[in-house]
Amino acid sequence: MSKRFNSFAEFYPFYLSQHQNSICRTLHYIGSSLVILMLVMTLYLGQWLLLLSLPVIGYGFAWLGHFLFEKNRPATFEYPFYSLLADWVMYFAAIRRKIKL
Repeated sequence: MSKRFNSFAEFYPFYLSQHQNSICRTLHYIGSSLVILMLVMTLYLGQWLLLLSLPVIGYGFAWLGHFLFEKNRPATFEYPFYSLLADWVMYFAAIRRKIKL
């Protein structure tokens, strides 16, 4: 990843190109869904330390997908903010059936 992206609009097509494998995308969706569930549980239970599990859950599933199935390096390492934003854009696009699950 030597290219520098100047905007999220430039970055997002690259991000999608790094998620061609359906198992990788599915693991991203599972991780994102579990993050939402854990956030709701944390708010409901008032157990604020559970918030520490959110990055582990979200990134854990995503990185497994990249290392085991996509066979590439997660964009998070070079573009943490764009990558996090792109993950949620991809997640909600999949829910709306704008991209393949």
